[in-house]
Amino acid sequence: MSESSIGNRKRPHSLSDHVGEKDSSASASASANASASATTNPTPESDDRTSRDYYFDSYAHHAIHEEMLKDEVRTRTYQTAILGNKHLFKDKIVLDVGCGTGILCMFAAQAGAKRVFGIDCSSIIDQAKVIVQKNGFASQIELIKGKVEEVELPVQKVDIICSEWMGYFLLYESMLDTVLFARDKWLKTGGLLLPDKVTMYICGLEDAAVRRDRIDFWDDVYGFDMTPLKDIALHEPVVDVVAKEAIVTNAVPILDLNILTCTKEDAAFTADFIIQAHRNDFIHGLVTYFECGFTQVHKPIAFSTAPFARYTHWKQTIMYLEEPITICQGEKLSGTISCKPNQKNQRDLDISVTIQFKGSHCESFKEMSYRLR
Repeated sequence: MSESSIGNRKRPHSLSDHVGEKDSSASASASANASASATTNPTPESDDRTSRDYYFDSYAHHAIHEEMLKDEVRTRTYQTAILGNKHLFKDKIVLDVGCGTGILCMFAAQAGAKRVFGIDCSSIIDQAKVIVQKNGFASQIELIKGKVEEVELPVQKVDIICSEWMGYFLLYESMLDTVLFARDKWLKTGGLLLPDKVTMYICGLEDAAVRRDRIDFWDDVYGFDMTPLKDIALHEPVVDVVAKEAIVTNAVPILDLNILTCTKEDAAFTADFIIQAHRNDFIHGLVTYFECGFTQVHKPIAFSTAPFARYTHWKQTIMYLEEPITICQGEKLSGTISCKPNQKNQRDLDISVTIQFKGSHCESFKEMSYRLR
């Protein structure tokens, strides 16, 4: 993928692209199944697993965790936040919500935590138990298989909760509800949450080449009109890497969550925004990304999933407009974005966007609806 292009788009529910150490019922990826079938020395458990098992337990597959662990922005930020604050972890009780391979649990044990509990619903936790033992942390770390809402800890309260709960568009298939449940049930007064702050942003995108390839493609497919599929493509946000050069406006916040105090209802939000063009160009879509902060530690640390920052597996989320907007430098586009869980599938998101624009060469007043699934 060249730096000047955005690249090949993938739908969020393609698990070759979808990663996260969270319990999920998302579809298993073809690459995951291929990797499973190509394993030359499978464990007895993997012998019994089928593609249907991976459909319902997609996070059991090692390839998904491999991609997350290789996301250095993600993993090293957590490592720095934990190991760089050993004075906060020494002799403390720590809970990792959605522990996956146990990497955050082991960071916490390295930092001197007295006891570390990790909870995960996926069967990856069976391998995580072996990993913990192999690395000499069996006396410090206890891993529990099950849903956070259903399990019990052998302690009443914990000092620190760590979790990598964020999803695409910050909230897609995220574990925020589960983290908030754990916070309310187990985190002691004055306890730490890592991370404790998240902010989502929106900006304007010039994307003529990829829009033509992905959206307008359906206008003429080998001489046939396939525009019914164009309508579907337009209403599905795309998760992929956006080149920083393709951003034509400033970015403004649309959601700001303090994980220490927010409620699950806060994740269903409506926000007004105004973005301003910094050059003459066209806006083909809107891009969202998020930033994640660890502000309770001695020296606050954060990472960004912005197009201007280093690559992360979360990439960015693009919502294409029905028609491009011709915008001049200094002109402003105003809008409103709303997001809420889908009624039939709470892990999917229903997103609506209203835009108002009156510029030198173009006027646009549109309402768009999207389904992130």
